Amino acid sequence: MKKTLIILSCIIISHLSYSQEQPTSFSLQEAIDYALENNRQAKNAKRDIEAAKKQKWETTATGLPQLDATINYQNFLKQQVSLVPAEFFGGEPGEFAEVIFGTKQNVNATATLNQLIFDGSYLVGLQSAKVFLEISKNAKDKTDLEVRKGVINAYGNVLLAEESVVIYEKNIAVLQKNLDETMKIYENGLEEEESVEQLQITLSNLQSSLNNAIRLRSIAYQMFNITLGIDYNTDVTLTENLEDLAEKNISLEMLNRENDITSTVDYKIAENDKRSKELLLKLEKSKALPQLSAYFNGGYLGFSNDFTFLDQEQNWAGFSSFGFNLNLPIFSSGGRSAAAQRAKINLEKSKDELTETEQRLRLEIETAKSNYKFATEDFYNKKQNLALAERIERKNQTKFFEGIGSSFELRQAQTQLYTAQQELLKTMLDVINTKAELETITNQITNF
Repeated sequence: MKKTLIILSCIIISHLSYSQEQPTSFSLQEAIDYALENNRQAKNAKRDIEAAKKQKWETTATGLPQLDATINYQNFLKQQVSLVPAEFFGGEPGEFAEVIFGTKQNVNATATLNQLIFDGSYLVGLQSAKVFLEISKNAKDKTDLEVRKGVINAYGNVLLAEESVVIYEKNIAVLQKNLDETMKIYENGLEEEESVEQLQITLSNLQSSLNNAIRLRSIAYQMFNITLGIDYNTDVTLTENLEDLAEKNISLEMLNRENDITSTVDYKIAENDKRSKELLLKLEKSKALPQLSAYFNGGYLGFSNDFTFLDQEQNWAGFSSFGFNLNLPIFSSGGRSAAAQRAKINLEKSKDELTETEQRLRLEIETAKSNYKFATEDFYNKKQNLALAERIERKNQTKFFEGIGSSFELRQAQTQLYTAQQELLKTMLDVINTKAELETITNQITNF
């Protein structure tokens, strides 16, 4: 019983710890911070950096002392027989005697120390390992920027879906009230049947849109969870408001910043690619240089007809030696030259790609600034349009119930209002997303 209570306590503590580690309520900044630690792509990018560090040390270690040991045990099940002239042992000339050289069993234990003294490819390899680590870090920065943008988009989509549901429900409640009142007027013979039918059509369309918005809201939450790196069915709560978030994301400072192309991640990646091509060219050229290494080894030999190698009385014969290995590349039938020329061609291509990347980034930044500026301007425009559409709808509703306006005019005003509501929501999301896109391209992020 006591053991069972201990196990249950451990399970409860583990569950509480897990609950504390995984929050279920997020502001936008909290969601970004959580995703940068738990998004699966972000975690793999971190692992890539760790792998690059290990590879850097792996490359470095090849030029450091290398110690190897071997033990060779040999047991002749049937020893080889050699023939020697029999007269060596007092036999007749021209005859041969069978002789077995050596013992039936032997052991050879050897340790060898190798040290690379000079190898041009090793020096280039050290430089390449550093560049590869920089590439991995740049890839991590790129991944973090994309994850951040993905979280902002997903967060905004959830808020958009929530706002859409609320607006549809509010519009349906108002329209249902209008329909009930119109039905009473129609039943008293003071209104045409078409007026009721017009409102019923509008109500049916709104109900269909509401059902679709509810489904999209569920999908938006699931996408948000996946972006954060949590189970897609987890119930989460977002603490931000779409309009407030849009207001906070309006900043003229973003439009006035200088375009520093060299600070962008894409430029750094292209620059590192050019650097790696330069190192590949150096590597091909270094293959024409000599390679020099040294070694020192030592060991023991043991011989016996029986397995006595673990006995203290076993005799062991020691040996040792040292030397140098020099490899001189002399003639490769033009192979090395062709490889160097190919590496040079790839380097020229990477230079052009770097220039292309710089030009493309300048265009993308200007485009992103233009989109962001339009989104902010459109936001204020759609806000004014919504206020006007609400006034027009109220006037037409009053005119309709006073009998001086038609149901068609009322339906037009209502449709215009519903369109203005959705357009405003879309522009709010556009402000958030276009700012995130601009920050992602320029690598100049701000906190929320």
